[in-house]
Amino acid sequence: MFRHSVRRFATTAARRAAAAPAADPSPYTLAVSKAQGVAKGLTGGNTPLIRLNKLSAQTGCDVLGKAEFMNPGGSVKDRAALYVVLDAEERGLLKPGERGTVVEGTAGNTGIGLAHVCRSRGYDLVIYMPDTQSQGKVDLLRLLGAEVYPVPAVAFDNPQNYNHQAARHAERLRKEAPGGNGKAVWTNQFDNTANRRAHIETTGPEIWAQTKGKVDAFTCATGTAGTLAGVTRYLKDVSNSRVKAYLADPPGSVLHSYIQSGGKLSERAGGSITEGIGQGRITDNLAPDLGLLDGSLHIADAKSVEMVYRCLDEEGLYLGASSALNVVAAKEVAELMGPGHTVVTMLCDGAYRYADRLFSRKWLESKGLLGAIPEHLTKYIVLP
Repeated sequence: MFRHSVRRFATTAARRAAAAPAADPSPYTLAVSKAQGVAKGLTGGNTPLIRLNKLSAQTGCDVLGKAEFMNPGGSVKDRAALYVVLDAEERGLLKPGERGTVVEGTAGNTGIGLAHVCRSRGYDLVIYMPDTQSQGKVDLLRLLGAEVYPVPAVAFDNPQNYNHQAARHAERLRKEAPGGNGKAVWTNQFDNTANRRAHIETTGPEIWAQTKGKVDAFTCATGTAGTLAGVTRYLKDVSNSRVKAYLADPPGSVLHSYIQSGGKLSERAGGSITEGIGQGRITDNLAPDLGLLDGSLHIADAKSVEMVYRCLDEEGLYLGASSALNVVAAKEVAELMGPGHTVVTMLCDGAYRYADRLFSRKWLESKGLLGAIPEHLTKYIVLP
């Protein structure tokens, strides 16, 4: 019976489609298609802005999230990954078509972006990462062909910090090559300002064009600070400083207290459930644009976790904790500015790489976060 109903439906739909004239594409469809064109190989960017309808209605503002989970590697870090590799090629450290090795220290998403970029350009990839990161990220990096070394998570000033180990690995590869001049590079995402440049040249202009210049504020969290710094620099320049910019900071990071105290750098203490954001120092990517920021917000883990579930239930968006933190910050900036404004943030990545944590009752209880989820949203806690 069911098969006959489906067959009748399909037949009727086919007859209607054959009888009806083809609809002309909308001007929007034509504009998007023209803008996207044909990409010559792997690329990223040109991601849409998604209006978060419930939060927009709640605040009286247009709260918009840049859908960076739609990049090939699934995160905003695809942009930085491409630019640090292009920078190495520009400086002659790598050459397309020749065997070379990229080495990076990363909490995960930059490594995933680099894995895609390196495969597309013919380079090997070695990743050092803190052993606190999700197993899903480690597995994906290896599936993408990267050589991965999870190492103990220690402070940046410790020689065993994953970034320093990555730098030493690249140096060994260079020295071990014939003539001591091997094609190996540590891309140094934290202090390589090609990272910041990616967002000055792509993300910032996209946001400005997509909002037709009507963006009033931008906010996001930082790890390397490339996104915050690059987008802030572009939007400040193009708007003659009209656009406001705010840092969103998780627990365990020192940047919020640094900004609030007028430049006093405290010791890093505590931690957050968010991955890849928060910082204990001023990176070279952030330093040139730190003075452009209009303020900062401290976002507690409880708020971020609640927003993971709210975005899923209210907007149909399956976001990671850092993306949810950004959404919380955008909501708070919208409330600070008042109705009628347009606030943009970054939807860094999806929840797919974190599902075994964010939707696990046992994990939420272990972090003291089970109570942060409203009762009507606990139906999404489907893992033990």
